[in-house]
Amino acid sequence: MHNYTRKEIMELVEDEDVGFIRLQFTDIYGTMKNMAVTVSQLKKAMDNKCMFDASPIRDFPGAGESDLYLYPDLNTFEIFPWRPQQGKVARLICDIHCSDGTPCESDPRQVLKKVLSEAAEMGYTMKAGPECEFFLFHTDEDGLPTTLTHEQGGYFDVGPLDFGENARRDMVLTLEEMGFVIESSYHENAPAQHEIDFQFDEALTTADNIMTFRMVVKTIAKRHGLHATFMPKPRTETAGSGMHLNLSLHRDGKNIFRDDSDKNGISREAYYFMGGLLKHMQAITCITNPTVNSYKRLVPGFEAPVYRGWSASTRSPLLRIPPVRGEHARIELRSPDSSANPYLALAVLLSAGLDGIRGQILPPEGIDKNIQAMTDAERSALQIEKLPANLGEAVRELEQDSYIQAALGKKLASDIIAARKQEYKEYCLQVTDWEIANYLYKV
Repeated sequence: MHNYTRKEIMELVEDEDVGFIRLQFTDIYGTMKNMAVTVSQLKKAMDNKCMFDASPIRDFPGAGESDLYLYPDLNTFEIFPWRPQQGKVARLICDIHCSDGTPCESDPRQVLKKVLSEAAEMGYTMKAGPECEFFLFHTDEDGLPTTLTHEQGGYFDVGPLDFGENARRDMVLTLEEMGFVIESSYHENAPAQHEIDFQFDEALTTADNIMTFRMVVKTIAKRHGLHATFMPKPRTETAGSGMHLNLSLHRDGKNIFRDDSDKNGISREAYYFMGGLLKHMQAITCITNPTVNSYKRLVPGFEAPVYRGWSASTRSPLLRIPPVRGEHARIELRSPDSSANPYLALAVLLSAGLDGIRGQILPPEGIDKNIQAMTDAERSALQIEKLPANLGEAVRELEQDSYIQAALGKKLASDIIAARKQEYKEYCLQVTDWEIANYLYKV
């Protein structure tokens, strides 16, 4: 992360011939929004005097008022490499504040910052590394997205089987030009499915990076005549897209999840953190998997986890301890998908982990076999519970977990619960093509 001063940003804008600045923020659904200003208004923006009307934004939490202010984080200044070389476009990611200058408590970025402050009081910082999967589909003659692809590429395939190879390369190069450290990129299991992994960082930076990553992937895909989607399960017959999250806590620059004497290479605090995650996982799922479509991915038969449990020796469980040791010791959560708001997802995961540390909550014994391959009787004997099977179940779990609601903030939690209930109700009322095909001529 850069540490820009106002003076440095003004000099960069002049030297690089920047014409527009996008003031970006994220709504409660994880959708990026922005307001563009010209360079003449940049000083006003950096003085936190740019106001916007939040009332037209669906369910946007304005703490009872519609006029809110954008407070740019100067360290997020970035010039878009794909825009014109004259009159370039740059961005600043912003926090939302109320008209009296107080932080908007329901602003997702502020929610994460609040939980990070609680962790800092305990001496911790959290680092996170996402594994972001997405599909590249064709567009129709009007340029609108489809779910069509003509390729049959699979895991780690290369061109010409991998039709998206060139687009993915340009995404990586653009991300690197914007300061990302890309660790790997490759074709995933399903036709037209891809993954790009970037280096872990402190939680707030990682959440910012996830939002930037999605924007870059979609922008570069469009330049190649393709549509990039982070929808968890766009096609019935293939695996869905996840966003595995690798998590670790640090104190004084050292990874406190590390314990070289432990058989799994992790510390007591790491086990407690995992215990907290498992304790609150049912409610957390409403945040990490927030759409109706999310639960089409979390089904048996594909690689996504369905049951609560952890392992250091298999790849199928909800929580996995990767085989790396030392300063790279971490916990990998495999259930989240990219429809999640990254600020809220990381906030509730950190808060749950801290609850585990405070309460010294040890997880159950690790499971060294494929949980999905077990019988119901075997899972029952080990008291292995399923994750919520649909959004309706997940919302009910969130309603019953006052701790996770408190981490989100009472107002935001209430707004999320109401919005997701309505979404699930509308979904359940839909008459689908499957129902028409199976019932119209038979009943």
